[in-house]
Amino acid sequence: MNIEELTLNVEKALSEIRPFLNSDGGDISLVSIEDEKHVKVRLQGACTSCSLSISTMKAGVETTIKKYAPQIETVENIA
Repeated sequence: MNIEELTLNVEKALSEIRPFLNSDGGDISLVSIEDEKHVKVRLQGACTSCSLSISTMKAGVETTIKKYAPQIETVENIA
């Protein structure tokens, strides 16, 4: 999979997650994909101060991204 396809798949994953974050006043954006294995995202809005954001990153965001792009090894929130 080339970087364009990978980016498209990560964006598809974020599109699946976004409605859940939006319903709580938050959002998410893709910051970068490094070495085609590491994704950096930015939680926005209410998600920046939410005590559950770490759980959201692992259980929701990372899991969904890996479903669309299994070669991704890490997903990190950049403040």
